[in-house]
Amino acid sequence: MTSRTLRRRLHHGDVDGRNREHLETSGFDSLSEPLLANYDDDNSVSQGRRVDDIWDDQRRMERLHWTSLFSELIAQWTQWLANIVFGSGSLIGRLLPLSSGTQNELSRKLFPSSLSPLQEERLRYLQQRLEVPFDGSRVEHQDALKQLWRLAYPGRDLPALKSELWKEMGWQGTDPSTDFRGGGFISLENLIFFAKKYPDSFQRLLHKQDGARAEWEYPFAVAGINISFMLIQMLDLQSGKPSSLAGIRFLEILKEEEMAFDNLYCVAFQMMDAQWLAKRASYMEFNDVLKSTRTQLERELALEDVSSVKDLPAYTLLNR
Repeated sequence: MTSRTLRRRLHHGDVDGRNREHLETSGFDSLSEPLLANYDDDNSVSQGRRVDDIWDDQRRMERLHWTSLFSELIAQWTQWLANIVFGSGSLIGRLLPLSSGTQNELSRKLFPSSLSPLQEERLRYLQQRLEVPFDGSRVEHQDALKQLWRLAYPGRDLPALKSELWKEMGWQGTDPSTDFRGGGFISLENLIFFAKKYPDSFQRLLHKQDGARAEWEYPFAVAGINISFMLIQMLDLQSGKPSSLAGIRFLEILKEEEMAFDNLYCVAFQMMDAQWLAKRASYMEFNDVLKSTRTQLERELALEDVSSVKDLPAYTLLNR
């Protein structure tokens, strides 16, 4: 659906109320940078656009929508965490109707007084990975993008680093490097890990092979960056030591599994697509799907018998 078609449907009242409200409040006119841009509204457009990278109307609107999605994700993640982990609708909230004081006591009991040397080492390495921004001028980062293409499309010719062909993978424009502002290099590493470790699931999601798909699908690659960022926030990995319940449980998994974050990413991506299909979602509902994915993932991490990513109920989705 092109933006011209969408505007015509808006004019004639053919778009439902929820999508109309989203379009009117997403800030499309003031946002133009991909993923975690932080510019003032009055000059963001002029700073974000490139003279030599003009997109068609649909791609421009998609880019703005994903920017809006990330901005909302940052602003709301604290509220989500409180509601999901201890709210009355959460797994813990249903099983343990705790007072505020009891909740704090539970967190103190769950949080280890000290991490083992192995946990410290693995957490430190993971946090170092988070600090690496994607740099399109670095040869090793260019090579990683090329590796992702070869894994995604074996047998096809490798395109130039700026090419219309990258849009087929779900990048927003002809230059994938512009999409990494929010996720950093680790989000590309996550996609590569997914393609190598679970190639069948990766291909099914890339080519949207499961279920009855929406007319307006989520872009695969950019969705992957969103999932990396969501996990980083959910697990509280940018603090010295994670203090969220999900983060604490993740530290226990990290003790047993060095690549826990990357494996959890694959589970989260597959879970998101399953939620997408279950909700019969379309493009503008991706944010809601990502929220529900986070909710379900936190619930599964809270299960007592989970000591590795493979113990998560949703892990079975990767091995269908």
